[in-house]
Amino acid sequence: SPPELTAAPGLAQALVASSPTPLLLLDNDLSVVAASASFCSAFQIDPAATGCGLSDLGAGEWDMPQLTALLKATGSGFAEIYGYEIDLARAGRTTRRLVLNAKKLNYADADDIRLILSIADVTAARLAEKANLDLLREKDVLLQELHHRVANSLQIIASVLMQSARKVRSEETRSHLYDAHQRVMSVAALQQQLAVSRLGDVEMRPYLVALCDSIGASMIRDHEQLTLEVRTDESINTADTSVSLGLIVTELVINALKHAFPGNRGGKIVVDYHGHGDNWTLSVDDDGVGMPDDPDSAKPGLGTSIVQALAAQLGARLAVTSANPGTSISVAHHFVPVLVDRSAATAGRAV
Repeated sequence: SPPELTAAPGLAQALVASSPTPLLLLDNDLSVVAASASFCSAFQIDPAATGCGLSDLGAGEWDMPQLTALLKATGSGFAEIYGYEIDLARAGRTTRRLVLNAKKLNYADADDIRLILSIADVTAARLAEKANLDLLREKDVLLQELHHRVANSLQIIASVLMQSARKVRSEETRSHLYDAHQRVMSVAALQQQLAVSRLGDVEMRPYLVALCDSIGASMIRDHEQLTLEVRTDESINTADTSVSLGLIVTELVINALKHAFPGNRGGKIVVDYHGHGDNWTLSVDDDGVGMPDDPDSAKPGLGTSIVQALAAQLGARLAVTSANPGTSISVAHHFVPVLVDRSAATAGRAV
């Protein structure tokens, strides 16, 4: 508690009266002992009319039962008012949002109780906060509408690609159109999952599960013969990183479905993601036919180029290994902070 005030009460009155902050000095009956000029100016109160009870100030707008009870409890030493917000409503004037702080002053005379009440007008700040919240809500609505329009556009593009694939005679062209259709559908699934996230962060488990469900539904004919499994922890990633990871998963899963199980071969594809802070590892494993005997003879396709580019963009390391049977492809990001040897740095400056 603050030290006892041994100076005359008149000194406290003079200090309050000259304060640039709106202040009131109250006695135990909540009568106004002194009011700062800044208080009278801020709330349009005649300084000569401040020698009354708090509830009688102005036109009675300060007569608030809850505030009165809190101030009496403060005077009795049972409470302190800190950051208490009220609305000051006055006829014919704009309602003001105020933040109040009150504390009991310790005089040498224990019977001479004084309360110091400070008032801060935060009306403008609260209006600005409300405007910002309204702007954020409007932005969120527009963003959701954008996600919806993009998803619809992707569905239309995918439909056009499928119709074109059915009409062309060239098997090679048809294959390319089918590939384009699968990629557009996968991006549509990504878009749908990201639209659910309102805070910019994405939960990886539902995100990857929904993505793989979409790929499996469009590309796996017999789900008993060929399965697609997702294993993840409860990691959360930023939207930007999640988009890249989703595209990597899409390319790797599509590649495995196309090449790992020829001739209606059965098997399993496992998508695994685990992360801790800035460190994470994504892998797509299959138990298919594995890599060709002569890897140099296999020309990298579009999917491989996309995965390599996305991994480089994320600052991650791409690794392809034989799983015996099948193939394992991993993309790992390990953040290693740079440690500065301060003694060496100091020595260098000394030289």
